[in-house]
Amino acid sequence: MASRQQEWWDTLITIVEQLNNADIDYTVIEEAAYYAQGAAIPQPSLIEFSVQWDLFARAYDLFQCSSSLEEHIDYPIYQRCQFQSGPYTIALRCYPNTVVSTDPMRYLLTYDETQIWVKALDAYLKILDKADPARLAIVEHLATLQQQNNQHNQQVWNQDTYDAWLQRHGKPEDIAARLRKDPLNRLSSLAKYGTAYSGKKVINLLGSHGLKAIALALLDANVTIVDIAQENAQYAREVAQAAGVTIRYIVSDVLSLPQAEQDGSYDLVFMEMGILHYFVNLEPLAHLVHQLLQSGGQLILQDFHPISTKLITSKGKKHKVSGNYFDPTLITSNVAFSKHLTGQQQSEDRYVYEREWTLGEIVTAFAQAGLIIDSLEEEPNMKRDDIGLPKTFTLVAHHP
Repeated sequence: MASRQQEWWDTLITIVEQLNNADIDYTVIEEAAYYAQGAAIPQPSLIEFSVQWDLFARAYDLFQCSSSLEEHIDYPIYQRCQFQSGPYTIALRCYPNTVVSTDPMRYLLTYDETQIWVKALDAYLKILDKADPARLAIVEHLATLQQQNNQHNQQVWNQDTYDAWLQRHGKPEDIAARLRKDPLNRLSSLAKYGTAYSGKKVINLLGSHGLKAIALALLDANVTIVDIAQENAQYAREVAQAAGVTIRYIVSDVLSLPQAEQDGSYDLVFMEMGILHYFVNLEPLAHLVHQLLQSGGQLILQDFHPISTKLITSKGKKHKVSGNYFDPTLITSNVAFSKHLTGQQQSEDRYVYEREWTLGEIVTAFAQAGLIIDSLEEEPNMKRDDIGLPKTFTLVAHHP
């Protein structure tokens, strides 16, 4: 079994190296792309490539294709040829007037030190039918990645997190006193989306240290917080106790909430700041929000704007487009609280896996889950040097 798998990879790498040596831009597509990225499908005997349209004739000659050029008159129009490499059929496609290297869903996969351009799984989630076995395999693969990511995040977020919040916010009794004095102020920009929280059943997903949720509790909301880290829960519970309010804190991966919790009883699902990048697929999260909300219930989601996280690097008055807004790659990043640690704690390796989403992907995920989008506001960066750049966005939606 292992030798058959290696034979497949050896074949793929050989073709890739030949294309690279001939300076022909390519992308591995369709079932070969699913398989290469780990989706549990049968090993494909057909390995397909999309190649740069104006280099297609060169590729045809390079591989001495035994079959003739085929022209397909469906949409989009493309040409195709194929040849045999051992037990595998290699197919080359080209789409006229389409630049392969600028495809936003194309990214570098590394296998055994070889870098291979593949079409990202996200692209196929958008076009395959929901009942298609290939799509189901992709969804299952992403769920496995999410579970692995959550386990890693849980380990990282339980290393000195409590100490980080002490450094950042102070002792529980001190921050509790500030919260009691002006809970609406703690909600900051979110306060404008509603102030009538008394008696409302609220759930704060990925609620971290819980300070905004505790502010809602001080406004007489019935608050539940869900987060993966026990140390976050410890800090939140101590602050809540010092503030004289009761909160319910569930230490859990959000996507592993018990089914009984998803009973459609919540008036408000609240998520904010630096959370969406922890999900390798937004569909399960959006579905969960839909399951939690009662009819008429509201989602308020605030996060950092993708322009500021994916595209632009800023240093004082200098702004540089240094990223790819459409890049679907899973990346590693320093854990958010690490900047609040000191000395040896800060020097230790603390990283998490992240997937940065475009604004369109975010809105689409929640809309396709069945929520009605009420508003999408983009908030500007308030620093003088950053005038004209978006900093955050707020998505408000409701369950019909």
